[in-house]
Amino acid sequence: MNIGMVGYPTYGGSGVVATELSKGLALRGHNVHFLSYARPYRLDTLDANLSFHEVTINAYPLFEYPPYDLALASNMVDIIQYQKLDVMHVHYALPHATSAYLAKKILGERGRHVAVVTTLHGTDITIVGSDPSYKPVVDFSINQSDSVTAVSEYLKEETYRNFDIQKDIEVIPNFVDLARFTRSDKSHFKKALCPNGEKIFAHVSNFRKVKRVTDVVEVFNFAIESGIKAKLLLVGDGPERVNVEMRCRELGICGDVRFLGKQDMIEEVLSIADVFLMPSGSETFGLAALEAMSCSVPVISSDVGGLPFLNIHKETGFVCKLGDTKAMGKAAVKLLSNEKLHNEMSANARRRAEDFEQNKIVAMYEQHYIDVLEMMKEKAAV
Repeated sequence: MNIGMVGYPTYGGSGVVATELSKGLALRGHNVHFLSYARPYRLDTLDANLSFHEVTINAYPLFEYPPYDLALASNMVDIIQYQKLDVMHVHYALPHATSAYLAKKILGERGRHVAVVTTLHGTDITIVGSDPSYKPVVDFSINQSDSVTAVSEYLKEETYRNFDIQKDIEVIPNFVDLARFTRSDKSHFKKALCPNGEKIFAHVSNFRKVKRVTDVVEVFNFAIESGIKAKLLLVGDGPERVNVEMRCRELGICGDVRFLGKQDMIEEVLSIADVFLMPSGSETFGLAALEAMSCSVPVISSDVGGLPFLNIHKETGFVCKLGDTKAMGKAAVKLLSNEKLHNEMSANARRRAEDFEQNKIVAMYEQHYIDVLEMMKEKAAV
């Protein structure tokens, strides 16, 4: 198949899934064309079946905000027409599904063979899409897609609850590359960071408010005040970093906290971690937690969204009430004070991650494309 893939290049779950899915489909022999306004950081391999198309936006004095959605639609028209796409798979409802609809209408009869598949990831529904000013566009764009998928049952139900959706939504979960995200011997790295055998707390996010990174600091501080000798590694960057740094200074723990910024080799950090913290205020799946679990790292998370489904309480880690940093801190102390418990949860975390092996989920998407194209073919024959 010839497949167009549209996703954000940013340091977030939807962009990671779109990129890794593109790579997986290319390995299976499909021709994949990835469209975005910048090259995704995980699109880091050369493959004859995988091409990147940068969507450029020309700035005119007339536009205070350059219309990315229109530039994207124009690029879609070009690629659908000249690359003879069978599928245009867009990740995140706004504006990608809207642009895909516009591109298909522009092409008219020439674009009817293209199946527009929209995958919902989370904040496009729970935050951005729930803004009343966007709701009519989200409703329309999703309903005009040829098929719709969501990354969790929770997100599927939230979509039906908050929007007037007439389409069936198929749940296809997020996935992880088990070969890449596996615990490896990085003892030299850990020794350099923790010369006195300290435990390592890890957190990975885009440092948006919804990720509650200051809660990570509170949990870590509770643990060290309880006698746990530890270091905190914060991977990522974003608007909340200033507030997080300020809180570290207020607590006097800056010497034990490392801001590593955006990292390509996240698995190397996860390979030395002893516990992964995800106290998010909204998380429809929890891809960062899945990657940690794949590296045999137990997770302490909030109880929101899809996290209780992924992180099984008292098996792969602990699930605590949203905002209850004291409970999360106590869970961390319990986990890191009991080697037997830690070893059990580490093994359970890896086994749970194996349920979301990349090739298995990529095959689900591949079959979904086939089913949608067959459905469209049957409709056209009527």
